[in-house]
Amino acid sequence: MIPNPIISLSLPKSGTTTLATALRRAGLNVIDWRIRESQTFRDDLKDQLIAPLMYQDYFDSGDPLARFDEFHAITEMSAINGKMSMWPQTDSGMLGAILRHHPGAKFLLSMRDPAAVAKSIMGWNNLGKARLPRNDVPGLPRPYGGNVENLTQWVNGHYDFCARYFRRSPNFLAYELEEKNVQHRISRFLSLELPWWGKANENIRRADTPDAESDEHAQT
Repeated sequence: MIPNPIISLSLPKSGTTTLATALRRAGLNVIDWRIRESQTFRDDLKDQLIAPLMYQDYFDSGDPLARFDEFHAITEMSAINGKMSMWPQTDSGMLGAILRHHPGAKFLLSMRDPAAVAKSIMGWNNLGKARLPRNDVPGLPRPYGGNVENLTQWVNGHYDFCARYFRRSPNFLAYELEEKNVQHRISRFLSLELPWWGKANENIRRADTPDAESDEHAQT
């Protein structure tokens, strides 16, 4: 991967699409949950989910980013569908391996009020109503995850995990999505000018609208 890769540890509906948009407008090659054909010159990576690639390389070579040398940033890593449930941002072994192989890596955690995140997940296609409660997720085993209370506790647990794992680490920045100086803080942390910051990929479905069962993953 390009020196000092940028890795988002954020959960779905926590502002990962906003971060991806900001980094792309700064000129970076950013991937989020799936590698699109236009983002890579390698045929073996086109249209592939990011999480299984990371785990394959982690167990094959020890470096989860071994094949990601053309990308500047990963803003969403998790993959959850009927075939898999992979959450690299919750895996201490995975994060440690990234740091060993890429000591200059920058990790970002975008935070919102956990209850607001939970409500957004419940309102996003079938993520909260079907995929999370039907799959084993780190910190959220079946059958939990199908209501706001479960999801709020899960989000809180992930925030606590990241804070403990990266405590006092210069490689880590946690930020509140709504804070006034967030654009400046991220720019300073990454040593990168961000020409844009705003809101991207807001929910357009209410929690009581029909689920999109064909969706393979929730963009965030």
